[in-house]
Amino acid sequence: MFRLLPTILATTALISLASLPASAAPDWAKVNQEMGRDGADQASGVKRFSFPRSDLKVMLDGVEVKAGLALGSWLAFQPTTGADATVMGDLVLTQDEIGPVMKRLLEGGVEVTAIHNHLLRADPFPMYMHVEGHGDAVKLATTLKAAMALSKTPLQPPAAAAAAAAPANPGFDVDKIATAMGRKGTLDGVIYKYNVARAESIEAHHGVHVGTAHGAGIAINFQDAGGGKVATTGDFVLAEKEVAPVMRTLRDNGIDVTALHSHMLDEEPRLAFMHFWGVGAPEQIAGALRKALDQLPTQQAAER
Repeated sequence: MFRLLPTILATTALISLASLPASAAPDWAKVNQEMGRDGADQASGVKRFSFPRSDLKVMLDGVEVKAGLALGSWLAFQPTTGADATVMGDLVLTQDEIGPVMKRLLEGGVEVTAIHNHLLRADPFPMYMHVEGHGDAVKLATTLKAAMALSKTPLQPPAAAAAAAAPANPGFDVDKIATAMGRKGTLDGVIYKYNVARAESIEAHHGVHVGTAHGAGIAINFQDAGGGKVATTGDFVLAEKEVAPVMRTLRDNGIDVTALHSHMLDEEPRLAFMHFWGVGAPEQIAGALRKALDQLPTQQAAER
C-alpha cells in the first residue's frame, strides 16, 4: 500500500491538472469580430487596430489633411494574464462627439487619460482622446466599439486591397526626405512615416512595457501639400530636460509647435508629447526635423 501511495498521488495530481482549462489567452478572433476588422500584429504580441477618420475633411493652412497624416484613431491591445489585455489608444473626435464617447468608455471601465488638440488652425478642429483599459480583451473591445459608434468614425470593415495594386504615388520624392532625415521611413499609402523608438524602456500600468505600437514612439509623417511642398505633423516623445531644446530647434527651423502635454498617466519615466506642424520643401522640412531628432536618445541613433 505504501509503495502504491506515491503513484496514486501522482496520478491524482495529473488528473487534477488535466481537468484544469488550458492556459487562457485573449480570444483574438472575437476581438477582431468586435472591432470589425483584423488587428495588425506588432512586437510583443500587440495587436493594433486602425480607424481612419476618412469622413472628415480637415483643412489647415490651405492643405487638406489626409486621414493617414493626423486623423487616424487607433487602439493597441497587449495580452497580459490569461484572457486579459491592456489596451491603449487615441480616438480622433469632433468636439460634439467627446461627451457621448467619454460617457460610454467610463461606463465600460475604460479610462480617459487625456483630451486635447494636436493641431492648430484646423477647420473643423479635431480633438484627440487618449484611452487606457485593463481586463478581458473581448469586453474591452466591446466597450471601445460601442463608444466609437457614438461618433461618426467609419466602422465598416476596410475594403480588401487589390492583390497586385501598384504602389501609391505620394506626390513627392521620398528619397529626398530619407536622405535629409538620415534614415528611411515607411510609405503607407500616400503618407511617408517614421515611428522612432526611444532608447530607454518605458513601463506603464502593472509593469506593461509601452513601445512604439502603443504610441510611445516619435511619430513623424509627411504628405504632399502641392506646389512641390510637403506637410508634416506628428509628435516628439520627450524627457523633461529635452523639451526646451527641441522646442527651440523646431521653431528656429520653421516648424510650428502646436501642443505640449501628456498622453498617459502612470508611465515611467514620465514623458511629454510635443506636436508640430510644418509646410515647405521636402529637404528643408525633413532637415529641420532631423536637427531635433538627433538631440534625442533613440534606438535608431544607437544603430547608426
